Amino acid sequence: MVNAPLHIITLVKWVPDAQLERRYNAEARIDRSEGVLSELDEYPLEAALQLREAAADREVRVTALTMGPAGSSTAVKKALQIGADDGYQLTDDALIGADIWATSVALKAAVEAVAGAAEFESGEPEYLVLTGMASEEGESGAVPAQLAERLGAHVVTYATGLELEPERLIVTRSGGTESQKVAVRMPAVVSVTDQANDPRYPNFKAIMAAKKKPLTRFSLADLGLRAEEVTAKVRVLSTQARPARTAGEIITDEGDAGLKIVEFLAKERLL
Repeated sequence: MVNAPLHIITLVKWVPDAQLERRYNAEARIDRSEGVLSELDEYPLEAALQLREAAADREVRVTALTMGPAGSSTAVKKALQIGADDGYQLTDDALIGADIWATSVALKAAVEAVAGAAEFESGEPEYLVLTGMASEEGESGAVPAQLAERLGAHVVTYATGLELEPERLIVTRSGGTESQKVAVRMPAVVSVTDQANDPRYPNFKAIMAAKKKPLTRFSLADLGLRAEEVTAKVRVLSTQARPARTAGEIITDEGDAGLKIVEFLAKERLL
């Protein structure tokens, strides 16, 4: 539909602060008592805001959606301060320890619920899901593709640029050794890299305005899901601290330093 309303649902995640030492609890899970909005999720959020600002003749709404424990609402609140129009938080004890499989199942239901609840003045909306290139703690980068498959949506990964056209989205993506430009129709799921833009910082006015923006919380039951439907396929059995770094080997040059370096590299199987 030409110039149909567009609902951009941006996935944001509450992750352990990278500046603090990573800790694990007795259940071999990452301690999430202190967290922040994932830095990698600021790039898709900025991309969503830029698409909204560039669409002068089109109704565009930016929604921030997170899945996590009670404290994960902090990530949504930060997204609202940065510029999202509204926010949603999926939180449920059954999701503790969720792996990629369980996460994509829950997020599929959450995205459909959020998209279905949105009301637009100018007609039936299309929807676009934007994600970061990976989560900072898991770093799998697999959720966008799994989510798109479950939604029956198109998927484009590693986007470095996005441009909205009347009936499609033009995505510039990194292909490793080359840059590609592809067109995709909605609904679509697009992961955005940290090379796409420079995320904005919220000013005082935006921080105050965010307090009036709606933040909706729901559980698995609200989405019609049972706990057994999001049972993780992978479970961490144990964790242990990384061994302390040992002192390096010092090679004194007595005319044979080059040979000693080669022998060392060969011993470490680096040659």
